[in-house]
Amino acid sequence: MRPALRHWFPILAWGRRYSRPLFAQDLTSAAVVTLLLIPQGLAYAMLAGMPAVTGLYASMLPPVIYALMGTSTVLAVGPAALRSIMSLAAVGTVAAAGTPEFIAASALLALLVGAMLLLMGALRMGFVAGFLSHPVLSGFVTASGLLIGMSQASHLLGIRLSSDNLTSFARSLWLQHDQVHGLTLAVGLGAIVLLWATKRWLRRALLATGLSGTAADLLTKAAPLAIMVLAIVLTTLGGWSQRGLAVVGQIPQGLPSFTLQAFTGMPEDALRALMLPALLIAMLTFVEQISIAQGMAAKRRERIDTSAEMRAMGGANLAAGLTGSFAVGTSFSRTMVTADSGARTPATGILTAALLALAALLLTPWLSQLPLAVLAATILLAIGSLIDLRSFARTWRFSRADFAAQALTFATTLLVDLVSGLTVGVVASLALHIWQSSRPHIAEVGNVPGTEHYRNVLRHAVITHPGIVSLRVDGSLFFANASFLEDRISAEMANHPEMRHLILQCTAVNDIDASALESLRTIQQRLSDAGVLLHLSEVKGPVMDRLQRSDFLQHLSGRVFLTHHQAVLALTEQAPAA
Repeated sequence: MRPALRHWFPILAWGRRYSRPLFAQDLTSAAVVTLLLIPQGLAYAMLAGMPAVTGLYASMLPPVIYALMGTSTVLAVGPAALRSIMSLAAVGTVAAAGTPEFIAASALLALLVGAMLLLMGALRMGFVAGFLSHPVLSGFVTASGLLIGMSQASHLLGIRLSSDNLTSFARSLWLQHDQVHGLTLAVGLGAIVLLWATKRWLRRALLATGLSGTAADLLTKAAPLAIMVLAIVLTTLGGWSQRGLAVVGQIPQGLPSFTLQAFTGMPEDALRALMLPALLIAMLTFVEQISIAQGMAAKRRERIDTSAEMRAMGGANLAAGLTGSFAVGTSFSRTMVTADSGARTPATGILTAALLALAALLLTPWLSQLPLAVLAATILLAIGSLIDLRSFARTWRFSRADFAAQALTFATTLLVDLVSGLTVGVVASLALHIWQSSRPHIAEVGNVPGTEHYRNVLRHAVITHPGIVSLRVDGSLFFANASFLEDRISAEMANHPEMRHLILQCTAVNDIDASALESLRTIQQRLSDAGVLLHLSEVKGPVMDRLQRSDFLQHLSGRVFLTHHQAVLALTEQAPAA
């Protein structure tokens, strides 16, 4: 059982080497992350349409479970902007935001995401993340960032706006533009300016006063929390909540408890409606998680286990659902803070959870006068890294097909909704892959003078021979491209009436399925009827093994050559060069 337990719980391996110096470094990092996570947790809970306290709940048990099961030493697990807005969009289809049914459905969504990630990790199904190509992911994330900004406009302007998509947002803003609440707008803009200024200039100003780099970093990280405290003080002293400024309100004091409310009090069709969104969120969470974890592991010369990472995030989301919060993931900004502040082991997550638990016990009564506009400002400052409009120009220059998929995903996400956008993105990625694979590059090749190399006749000055046509197939042969190969060879037969030998150079053919084998039989028959011999060269071992299990080689009119050069030499002993 011990190897199996260490496989599922890596803490049993690194925990033996844990020491006081490591604890001191991890505790310092946890303190810094906690200062950042308190305002972010509250803000992302609001973004998910959940009570503010659930943002703290989502930051406690989930990182503890990840620390037990994960392999990254610095990955920050908890609420994140993209996960929150996707949770809101998915759960909003089955219940109204803020209702007990909505809270229960959000917990159920987290449980579904966790179960899917845990199952895929146990079955080593990390390959499903490949269904999201980078251009599609970039288009979706950029559109999601814009939608997140729209969703926070209500809290900044003091009016109720629809933010399901760009069209509904623009319509509702136009109808209510004359109802903007001046005090709310002033508080929100003031918070944005303060947050932006401290992020840009505070560290530099503190260093100029002679403060050490460590102290300057700590104070800079604590700035959002200080701005939050300042807003609470001003709201309380000025009586702003009585003047129409929306505030968080009473927050329950205490720690999260295990609950099964996700299984009770929901619409009957909630489970079915949340299955597809849960799968998409699980895929997106894993793609983002592995991207960040691998990047950090490379910098720190560490190694991560992708299957263990998937299982760990699955366990974290199960913990989120069972404690009545919402789907969690990883945050790039908090991960960078964790690494920069000196974290050495996953125990940083456990220590962060402990400090947040103290905050939940001691600080929540003081948060009731926190303006929602300040939390909205915190979210708006955090989404800058999500929006990457320049990627569209880069993709356009590199690949028109990838740009089409990226633009389609972006437009669908922005104009319809998040779930539809990501679904269209996955379908577009698969369709693009199948389309590209169905048209593999096939080049006629000739001999580079003085060598045994063969290159494209359209790109190089090469030697060819009358009566012999050499084709290099740059891709595996399967059902989607089998007919394309047939059509190309038929065209070569029409273009080379003098052809007596056709050599297929199979250097890049890694696989041949049953449909492609039938196409090769058809090609063989057509060539034989025309008096042309079919030869193969440079066939890879696994492909040859598969061909030998059929009767294709027994009926092959030509031969199979080890190298393409040997094939040409054998067939051109009497043929003049051209």
